[in-house]
Amino acid sequence: METVATVGLTNKADLSLAYTPGVAEVCEAIAADPGLTRHYTWVPNTVAIVSDGTAVLGLGDIGPAAAMPVMEGKAVLFKQFGGVDGVPICLATTDVEEIIETVVRLAPSFGGINLEDISAPRCFEIEDRLKERLDIPVFHDDQHGTAVVTLAALVNALRLTGRNAESTRVVISGAGAAGVAIAKILLEAGVKDLVVTDRKGVVSSDRHDLTPSKKALAELTADRSGRSGTLADAFAGADVYIGVSGGTVPEEVVATMADDAIIFAMANPNPEVHPDVAHRHARVVATGRSDFPNQINNVLAFPGIFRGAFDVHASAITEGMKVAAAQALAELVGDELSEDMVIPSPFDPRVGPAVAAAVAAAARRDGVARL
Repeated sequence: METVATVGLTNKADLSLAYTPGVAEVCEAIAADPGLTRHYTWVPNTVAIVSDGTAVLGLGDIGPAAAMPVMEGKAVLFKQFGGVDGVPICLATTDVEEIIETVVRLAPSFGGINLEDISAPRCFEIEDRLKERLDIPVFHDDQHGTAVVTLAALVNALRLTGRNAESTRVVISGAGAAGVAIAKILLEAGVKDLVVTDRKGVVSSDRHDLTPSKKALAELTADRSGRSGTLADAFAGADVYIGVSGGTVPEEVVATMADDAIIFAMANPNPEVHPDVAHRHARVVATGRSDFPNQINNVLAFPGIFRGAFDVHASAITEGMKVAAAQALAELVGDELSEDMVIPSPFDPRVGPAVAAAVAAAARRDGVARL
């Protein structure tokens, strides 16, 4: 990573425009009309990539210094796949109030906030409260980027296996950031029969150990279908399994799924169900790894989502914008749809522009576009 100029700076005239005295003209114009920031600074094309280092990849709580390489990598992906400038910011605090207040004070320097690798359940409160206080997009990619790409792949897997969302039984293992967001976007997309499991089994209201976030999740999912019990109970007869939890699901449990099952085992580096096992019991298999077909990779989503939001100066990223991004990704597969192709490659040059266009259009429909 490096910061480079987009114009030449080779003589006194260039210097007088880029800095003093020329820059003062721009400052005075913005002071008179702060909205001009969108036209005369890099703010509207710049995202803050904010982490406290508490949930970094599969490494866990490794702290802000060790999180920096991941945030730098994220910034490179933003630029490469979305033309968005990203600034990594790793905070030396894990306090919810301090994180919120810090980001609010930094916000005038950015067109959007990408929250990254902040542990659950703190991440839910941080994102929700920042959305309330800021008029720029706030997006926790560990939640919503994963959810968007998962939905895109699932739309195509359902089409391939002749299913529709309304009659499909889905099991999600993992009630953290990704699991909660995936559950919500699948409900938004029409899935009715959905349960989420954690280490103690199905997240349902008949349990007395639920956190407030899990209690709310239970009311949206298992309580509606009346399901409870163990992970094995949930698996029996299920059409779809989505793993965002780690650990290993025994093969004898996997074998109880419905015919032509769909398995998305996305833990890295070790999927909950190894693809060799999954293929013995499922028709469509996806993982989070690049060395197997159908990689569920957030890079398919977040660059285009921010690109589309920035193109229309959106004040937020809505559920409709996320679903639109997923639909755009799914449609790119087109006639290439097969068991080994339910999601496009991150290197497909159509991905970023297609997602951005769909997100921008959805922002206008949802009334959050300002351009």
